Amino acid sequence: MFLRWVPVPRETNRLILEVSGIAKDTLAALQSTNWPAANWPHLLAVYVEQPGSEPLPMLGEHQVQAGWLRFVPAFPLEPGLRYRAVFDAGRLPGTSSAAAGKVTSVLQVPVRPERATTTVTQVYPSADVVPENLLKFYVHFSAPMSRGNIYEHIRLFNEANQPVELPFLELAEELWSPDMMRLTLFIDPGRIKREVKPLQEIGPALVSGRRYMLVISGSWKDANGNRMKQAFTKRFTVEPPDRDPPDPRRWAYQAPPIRTREPLAVAFAEPMDSALALRMIHVVDAAGLPVAGQPFLMEREHRWKFLPLHAWKAGRYSLVIEPIIEDLAGNNIGRPFEVDLAGDGQRKLESSSIKLPFELR
Repeated sequence: MFLRWVPVPRETNRLILEVSGIAKDTLAALQSTNWPAANWPHLLAVYVEQPGSEPLPMLGEHQVQAGWLRFVPAFPLEPGLRYRAVFDAGRLPGTSSAAAGKVTSVLQVPVRPERATTTVTQVYPSADVVPENLLKFYVHFSAPMSRGNIYEHIRLFNEANQPVELPFLELAEELWSPDMMRLTLFIDPGRIKREVKPLQEIGPALVSGRRYMLVISGSWKDANGNRMKQAFTKRFTVEPPDRDPPDPRRWAYQAPPIRTREPLAVAFAEPMDSALALRMIHVVDAAGLPVAGQPFLMEREHRWKFLPLHAWKAGRYSLVIEPIIEDLAGNNIGRPFEVDLAGDGQRKLESSSIKLPFELR
């Protein structure tokens, strides 16, 4: 029997333990539903050695794949720690105890010198004044980050420098962008919506008229296992809650001149959700075909601009806004985030896109 540690491509310190030399019929028996799951830790176990104390069993999953018996650790291996893998051949199905034999493999992950280069590049909303019912933050990083235990590294403090109790919606499935460079951080909706238990018992996470600090710890590790270069602090003041749905018909736009690539500029009536504003607003021509170009935000999410790929031509165009676009409080077009149950019930989420026509001459 032979034990080897195999790295997982593109994942730092993520290794899989493989055991070779097991007969095919024995592997088939291991895959059988008759093989008790409780036998796995006795057949193949991995321990984390701790100086002065008993080895700690490592969590993971046993698999039989492609002619190998594998142990897949639940977490990446930690630099500097020593791991001991023990395979007991006498525990294989159909093997007599007389043929028992153990194979051991020891691995120590080397400690690499840290290169602290990753930083928080931006937190949205970028404004220093936000509504009391702010729904979420977007935290952008300069490099991919590590997943797991994010709430240990994010704190919200009030103006007395005291931590706000449980301000965030702590989701088991963290809301990362595919490149792991943007984290979506929700304020607990129970601390926003009126007449719900968390708000009544604990109070709002943010209170109008007060100042706060969102602090991102410098101990957070990036995808390479290095700590961040420095901590990040966003200071902001809270204003009264915003419960009015955004109305694109109140937006103003500045038409660009034809035969140029000057951007089309749209001024919102209020700051909008940064991620959704970049995805849910489009420009189409008279035939309804999308105009190629790049949107971007300015003036603390008050202004949206669209830079065309080619020069503008004379003709009719439309600005198309998807109804799920949100303001900072999570209000959609035609529907507030917090539906007023005492109202007339006439506010409804728009079911189709809104088109704002304009003409270039």
